[in-house]
Amino acid sequence: MARKRSASTARLSLVARPSPYDAAVTLFDAAETSPNGFASPRRSTRTRKVVEYAEVEAEEAEDSEDAAPPAPADVSPQKRRRANAGRLPREQPPPPSPAKKRKAAVAAVKVEEADIEDAVRPVPAGVSEPARTASASPRKSKPLRTALAAPHPAPARWEEAYAAVREMRARFVAPVDTMGCASAQLHEIDPVGRRVSTLVSLMLSSQTKDEVTAAATERLRAALGGSITVPALVAADASTISSAIASVGFWRRKTQYVKQAALRLRDDFACDVPQTVDELCSLPGVGPKMAFLCLQAAWNINDGIGVDVHVHRITNRFGWHVPPSKNPEETRLNLQSWLPKALHPEINHLLVGFGQTICLPVGPRCADCALSSDAGLCPSAQAPRAKQNRARKALLLRADADARAVGLKAEEAEMFSALAFEVHAIKDEKEEEKELGGTLS
Repeated sequence: MARKRSASTARLSLVARPSPYDAAVTLFDAAETSPNGFASPRRSTRTRKVVEYAEVEAEEAEDSEDAAPPAPADVSPQKRRRANAGRLPREQPPPPSPAKKRKAAVAAVKVEEADIEDAVRPVPAGVSEPARTASASPRKSKPLRTALAAPHPAPARWEEAYAAVREMRARFVAPVDTMGCASAQLHEIDPVGRRVSTLVSLMLSSQTKDEVTAAATERLRAALGGSITVPALVAADASTISSAIASVGFWRRKTQYVKQAALRLRDDFACDVPQTVDELCSLPGVGPKMAFLCLQAAWNINDGIGVDVHVHRITNRFGWHVPPSKNPEETRLNLQSWLPKALHPEINHLLVGFGQTICLPVGPRCADCALSSDAGLCPSAQAPRAKQNRARKALLLRADADARAVGLKAEEAEMFSALAFEVHAIKDEKEEEKELGGTLS
């Protein structure tokens, strides 16, 4: 009776032998090795089938690639049948799950962003730039739409509403008046630096209040040596730009956009700001609103209306879009189709200031708006809150009584009451702004 071999006295090893089909190929067979080091000629049926299956696979691959001559005669038909019998059927891979599809789409977007970044990366001095292929170049953006196929009809009584808003805006100073994108160029001497600082300020202003944008622009100017220019932005480290603009929203992404846009301006536009909307929109981080505002503030070119969240929200509250526009681009095309072109440069500044002070996103101050008394001018006007009006009236009466108690004259008592009313209004403004979390410009 044959004695079983234990795992401790036998082990597997590889035995080399030449391939019967190609002398340059060496095949390895698995064989058991005894403790004395000699290979045992016995092979398991499973190992033999795997080796034969690999040989047949190699033969079929050679036949399909370069039509090699038929196999030698020493390969018997029985061996082929045994190899085919041991071959496992190839299963088709299962379809990708929705999660894998999403991951593949995200990976494709990342690859495309990397291609765009490589396309704008500078080439070191003395190194020739490789030829660009069609697949390596970034995808070109479509030209921006400039007009509707059918113009939107002009709203009824829009001139009255526009004049009333202009009159209300003349009474107060909004943040956009002193800290908007146009104020960024006031600290620059060179005309090119003024245009570049205007563009950078617009790129930083997305989803950020004007006060924060203005402060970040000043810090960036100081970090760059006193002037925001394309060479200074290209030479600056990303960490320097990030530390200067860290207070704005999405500052990490905006740091990348500023660096990539600076490289594009240096390579394609002679370190200056482009003079067309399509060229501006081709820069990383620049959209239609920024492009139109930049042309107006930097080049004094009136090519369209810059529509942001304030313009989009207020014009829909006024009922100027039928049906209501769904996004700022629809709002821009509607307005450009009927609003006189002479008003295109000023409507953004006018309505942004109006939205920052009176027509707030949450809790609009309809009681202080001249349009709230006429439903035809603002169909979205809200009735004033009775509780707030009672509180203001009680405050005025208490302030008037205090003034008379201390012996103030009639004129002084009126000034004291007005001051108390203003303090109360500022308190309400701070409370509403705290609830809102800050008004975005």
